[in-house]
Amino acid sequence: MPQESRQIQKQAQQQVQTLSPQQILVVKLLELPTVELEDRIHAEILENPALEEGKEEDSSTDDFNEEEGTDTNQETESNEYDSLKDYLTEDDIPDYKLQEHNRSKGEQTEEIPFAESSSFYEVLKQQLNECDLDDRRKEIAEYLIGTLDDDGLLRKPISSINDELAIYAGITTSEKELADILNIIQDFDPPGIGAQNLQDCLLLQIRRKKEEEPHNMKVLSNEELILTNCYEEFTKKHWDKITKKLNMEEKDFNEAIAEITKLNPRPGASMGEIIGRNFQHIVPDFVVDTYEDGTINVSLNNRNVPQLHMNHDYMDMIEEHTKNRTNQSKDSKEAMMFLKQKIDSAQGFINAVKQRQNTLMTTMQAIVDWQRPFFLEGDESLLKPLILKDLADKTGLDISTISRVNNSKYVETDFGIYPLKFFFCDGYTTEDGEELSVREIRKILKDCIDKEDTKKPFTDDQLADILKEKGYPIARRTVAKYRQQLNIPVARLRK
Repeated sequence: MPQESRQIQKQAQQQVQTLSPQQILVVKLLELPTVELEDRIHAEILENPALEEGKEEDSSTDDFNEEEGTDTNQETESNEYDSLKDYLTEDDIPDYKLQEHNRSKGEQTEEIPFAESSSFYEVLKQQLNECDLDDRRKEIAEYLIGTLDDDGLLRKPISSINDELAIYAGITTSEKELADILNIIQDFDPPGIGAQNLQDCLLLQIRRKKEEEPHNMKVLSNEELILTNCYEEFTKKHWDKITKKLNMEEKDFNEAIAEITKLNPRPGASMGEIIGRNFQHIVPDFVVDTYEDGTINVSLNNRNVPQLHMNHDYMDMIEEHTKNRTNQSKDSKEAMMFLKQKIDSAQGFINAVKQRQNTLMTTMQAIVDWQRPFFLEGDESLLKPLILKDLADKTGLDISTISRVNNSKYVETDFGIYPLKFFFCDGYTTEDGEELSVREIRKILKDCIDKEDTKKPFTDDQLADILKEKGYPIARRTVAKYRQQLNIPVARLRK
C-alpha cells in the first residue's frame, strides 16, 4: 500500500462533562440580572401556553409536596402516559417566589429605582445583533459580553472562558476562535470595550481614532508609540525616560501625553453603569435591611418578577386523555404528546427559576454573614478578605456558580447600592499569620497620603513605617504596589 494512502487510527479516552438541557437553562437564568429575568419570563410565557402568569386561584395545596412526600420525578410503569399522573397530583408550584424573603421593612422595595436606560451589556448585545454571525458564534459572543467587568474590560483569561463554554454551555471552541470573536466585540462602541487590560483599552481607542481622524495621524502615532513601547514608564510618569528612549521632541511628547490623558480607562462606565453609584440606571437584585437590634434581613427584589403556575386547562386536557387513552387515534396521541411536551417545558422552567432564586439567596446570605460588620456600619474598611473559593466552601456551591451570581448583580443596602463584586477582595497575610483586607490597607494608605505635607511627601519606606505603627506591618514593596493600584505617583511627583 502506498505511504500516502495509509490511514492511522488511534483510540483515546477523553472525559467530557455535558450538561442536560435543564442544567443549561438553570445556568443561563442564573446569569441574568433582575430586569433581564423579567423579560426572559415574559418571553417564555408567550412561547409556552402551558405556563401562566399570576397567583394560583386555589393555593390550599401550596405545601402539598413537602407534607405528603410526593415525588414529582417518580417513574411509574412502562406505559408512556403513566408519567403524566405526576403532574396531575402536582401542586403546580403556584408561586416560585420565596415567600419568607420577598418583603423588607416598610415595603421599601416600592421605591427601588428602575432602569431608565439600557445597561452597557444590553447596548453591546444590540450591536451584536447587527453583526453577520451564525447562531453558534453569536452565543459565544453573548457569553463573552456577559463576562465583561462593569468597566467594560475582559479580565478573565481566554483559556478559562474556553473551559467554561465547554462545561456549562456545551460549546466546543478554541482560544483562537474566542480571540477572533473578541476582536469583533472590540469594534463595538464605545472604543476600548472588551480590552483585556488597561494598556489594550487605551490602544484600542487610539487605533479607532486613527481610522476616524486621519488628519491627526502624527499625534496619534506618537500616543500609540508611547503606550506600546513605554507603557511601564508611562504608568510611573517617568517622562524623561520615555523621551530619551523614543528620541521624541518635548513638544510632540507633551501633546501626545495630553491626548492620552483624555482617553477613557473605563469604557463600560461611560455607558451608564458606574459601579455601585449610578442609582438611576441600576435595578438591585437584592435588598439588605439592617435593624437597630443587629438583625440583618436579606430579600430578593422580586417586586416586578411575575409569579408562575401551570395552565389548568392543559392539566384538565391531560387528565381527560389519560382517562380515555384506549383506542385513541393517531391525531389524539400526537396531541397528547404535544401537551406533555409543553407541560414538561413549563414545569422545567418553573423549577429552574426556583433554583435560581434559591442559589441567589444562598450566595447573598453567605456574603452578608461574611461581611456582617460592613452591613451593620457601612464602613468599607470593615470588609474582610473574600474570594470566590471562600464563598464556594461556605455554601457548597461550585466556584463557577458563585461567579455567575457575582456577575452583573447589585444589592441595595442602608448605605447605598453596590455590585456584589464590591464585597470581594484579596487578603494580605502578615508574618504572624494575621489576614488583613487589601481594601482596608489601601484605604489607610490613601488617608495617610491625603494628610501628608505636600512640601515633604512621604516616601514608600516612611509610609511602610506609618502603616506598621497603625497595625499594618507590610513591606515597602507592598506599599509601592498598593500605591500604584491607587494611581498615586511616587513622592517626588507629589510635591
